[in-house]
Amino acid sequence: MTTYVALLRAVNVGGTGKLPMATLLKMCESAGFDGVRTYIASGNVVFNTRLKERRIKAALEERLAAYAGKSVGVLVRSAQEMRAVLAANPFPAEPGNRTVAIFLDTAPPQHALEEVRGKRSERLALGVREIYVAYRDGMAGSKLVIPAAKAGTARNMNTIAKLAAMASDS
Repeated sequence: MTTYVALLRAVNVGGTGKLPMATLLKMCESAGFDGVRTYIASGNVVFNTRLKERRIKAALEERLAAYAGKSVGVLVRSAQEMRAVLAANPFPAEPGNRTVAIFLDTAPPQHALEEVRGKRSERLALGVREIYVAYRDGMAGSKLVIPAAKAGTARNMNTIAKLAAMASDS
């Protein structure tokens, strides 16, 4: 079995997409995943399965759509990939709570950073299937728009570190 991390998009953030983590845990168990654990109420779940990424994504998105009555995006990474995302952070000197990886299904286009609007003090870099952003002045006042990240979901480095550790403990 392989350990995976699923990251749900727009769940329990800003009052949208309410999903109790106990419900998410049961959805994962009903999909046949083992050792299911959630982390904080923003749609992070760690589990073991023999399924591959595409089938995991489809199984969760189907269950989430039935629950929510609308599409909920799911981004999936193996435990090894989560460790690699953490290790590849191009801004290790920046605070973990102000540096994020925006997870995408595929590699960001090479021109993705050229299309960014509203950039102030933020620093950006491309990853394998991520876009890294260091919000030097914090996220609250940022006007940053990253068109290539529209279908992605962001997690800060502190959360990524915790999820990578949880996935490694499986």
